Amino acid sequence: MSKLPLRARLATTLGDAATRVSRLTGRGDGSVIGGVIGLRLAPDLLAQLAAGRQVVLVTGTNGKTTTTRLVTAAVGSLGLEVASNAFGANMASGLVSALSGAPDAPYAVLEVDERYLPAMIEATRPRVVVLLNLSRDQMDRAAEIWMVARMWREALAEHQDVHVVANADDPLVAWAAMAAGNATWVGAGQRWHEDSWCCPECGSHLRRDELGWRCGECGLARPTAQWVLDGGSVIGALGGVRELGLTLPGRANRSNAVMALAVAGLFGADVDQALPRLREVTSVAGRYTTVQRRGRSLRLLLAKNPAGWLEAFDVLDPARPPVLLAVNAQIPDGKDTSWLWDVDYRVLRGRRVLVAGERRIDLAVRLRADDVPFELVDNVDAAVDLVPAGPVDVIANYTAFQQIRVALGRQA
Repeated sequence: MSKLPLRARLATTLGDAATRVSRLTGRGDGSVIGGVIGLRLAPDLLAQLAAGRQVVLVTGTNGKTTTTRLVTAAVGSLGLEVASNAFGANMASGLVSALSGAPDAPYAVLEVDERYLPAMIEATRPRVVVLLNLSRDQMDRAAEIWMVARMWREALAEHQDVHVVANADDPLVAWAAMAAGNATWVGAGQRWHEDSWCCPECGSHLRRDELGWRCGECGLARPTAQWVLDGGSVIGALGGVRELGLTLPGRANRSNAVMALAVAGLFGADVDQALPRLREVTSVAGRYTTVQRRGRSLRLLLAKNPAGWLEAFDVLDPARPPVLLAVNAQIPDGKDTSWLWDVDYRVLRGRRVLVAGERRIDLAVRLRADDVPFELVDNVDAAVDLVPAGPVDVIANYTAFQQIRVALGRQA
């Protein structure tokens, strides 16, 4: 910190003070306000704070926050401090707050909003960029995903010194990563195919078989993966097989963990060194946390878009307890709720379903179309009062999830 210019030191000091005030007064977790103030005083503060660090940027439509947490744990197995925006504040102000909060950390693992990746590459000069997946999300406020993939591709082509760790099973991600100077390919899987039927190079229909995806016209094809998710195990770059044994549930988190292990390998941490740290991660910014409320055990799951809901359904309790669904349409969520019609809710048949959130009527109409019986409730406590003691699964989109966490006293 002492190496920063005077203006940057002043901006950081005032920003850190604002962060502490935000936390002490209960106005928030302070992961944004400090960075906002710092950048107003020193517009180049992010680049100055990132200089001299080994930076990893993590981006994609789904799984950014969880993967960032897992990469942080894996890289942390090397025994050195790692700066990270653990609460998902993934624009410039959030990155500034994370770096200023750990001024001596030699490593930084930072989640980045997918639209801002080119600017964040330019500002932080990362050693590694992690590309997870691309699917439709917040279409009324975010760019169309083919445009996002093109932005990534152009940015990586301009920064050939960046090493990319990319999901080989997502055609858009792979196409973007092929422009990088160096790439590590991960067979992380892709369950959601509705946004990747066409070749990103020529627009022809993609074919899928046991070898992966390929275009029959231009020859674009899935790269050969060095790291592979195989059921509950990881096959490493050197061929060794290890059982993941994660505490976090679901296939999506196993995919995220393999991405994290691939990143850690670039920094010199082997699987046996990093994997125990991944197993210690039990929740991420409230996700997957179980909260006790009036004799009920509420497990909180976040789902922001059709691909995310598919993964959330994958980890529902097989004992089929009641499930509370909550959907808002605020600015961070996107105002357009038409994406609800891309989700197959028939998997909820046979469960008791309660529906809350500011756009619960939109969700109720969608459930009725899928012949899923439901009950409308005003909030999480109303739902708790309606169901018997025992487990309850809660699936909510972004702002609805945060409202539920606040209602539960931020125990999550």
